[in-house]
Amino acid sequence: MNPNRIGRFPSVLAGALAIAAFHAVSSLAHATPVLVVDAETRRVLYEEEAGAPWYPASTTKLMSAYVVFEALARGEVTLDTPVVISKEAMGEASLHAGLKAGRSMRLEDALYAMVVGSANEVSVSLAETVAGSVDAFAGRMNDVARRLGMTASHFSNPNGLFAKDHVTTARDLALLGVAAATDFPQYRPLFETFQVIIDGKTLESENTLLTGFPGTIGFKTGFLCASGRNVVAMAERGGRRILVVILGATTGRERSERAAKLMTEAFDGTLAPSGRDLAALQNNPSLPPEDMRMRVCSDETAAYEAKRNRLYPMGLPGEVSYLGADIAPRAYAFQTTEAAPTFDVPIPTLRPVRPYTGDRMP
Repeated sequence: MNPNRIGRFPSVLAGALAIAAFHAVSSLAHATPVLVVDAETRRVLYEEEAGAPWYPASTTKLMSAYVVFEALARGEVTLDTPVVISKEAMGEASLHAGLKAGRSMRLEDALYAMVVGSANEVSVSLAETVAGSVDAFAGRMNDVARRLGMTASHFSNPNGLFAKDHVTTARDLALLGVAAATDFPQYRPLFETFQVIIDGKTLESENTLLTGFPGTIGFKTGFLCASGRNVVAMAERGGRRILVVILGATTGRERSERAAKLMTEAFDGTLAPSGRDLAALQNNPSLPPEDMRMRVCSDETAAYEAKRNRLYPMGLPGEVSYLGADIAPRAYAFQTTEAAPTFDVPIPTLRPVRPYTGDRMP
């Protein structure tokens, strides 16, 4: 045997292993995570890359709502506490609620604006009201994540706008969804609402399961170019509650139809318990979050969407739809008011007091 070939064998083997590892990571990164869980038993019914890091987008607001629920439970705030839109909040991106700095609403109204209308500016103002600042509120979000065992999640803002360190996984979002439903069932009507009407302007949820899939409880959708279209959803039928997390969907149709199909299969027994517990699923925090920008927000999008349509045709013309119901949307309406003005009145400087000498002071 040629000794040169023998000497090269370790490097060839190392190269082959490196290529295999690269393809494995590449395959993982290009997967779009999916997780289906029985919310009562916490048994996993189906999963694809549930531990892969992902940008949560507005599914973040489910965590923000949970933090507010805890503050309400502790008596730090009430549903009537005023939430005033701050100038800082109006600097957020994607504002579509038509609000202005200085407008005020009840905290309960703010929850509906944040969860149903996905109002980014309201999310920030709500955080400021509850915790004093966005940073302090994010600290509470991360405290909750630790307590719930969300081992690969880190939150840096209350609305889910892009930040490199603002990440989660399908596994972690499922833990959060189960906790929200279990710990705070009194807020279920919030998540079941499809429309919020603010000062006469109607904002609709992107969660079309609420109007097309009977038994849907909620919770939250989200979209960023970096994340694709995400959803954390739960439905209840026959005393069973099924939770589905889908991350990185290409279109709203794909996201909702896939979630409805998985829920249908879970309820009819097609998806059977795998024997694994939700908390026992492994996260992969060493991987970087996948960035979907080129696939959903570029000139590559049309080709990628066509590929996804072939993979998930449900709901397209001539194809079966899992969102066949016509459910009347639940609505919530409120009016904002002008907050009482606040003024920074300078404290007057006192004139120096001259010592009394018996003469009249000037």
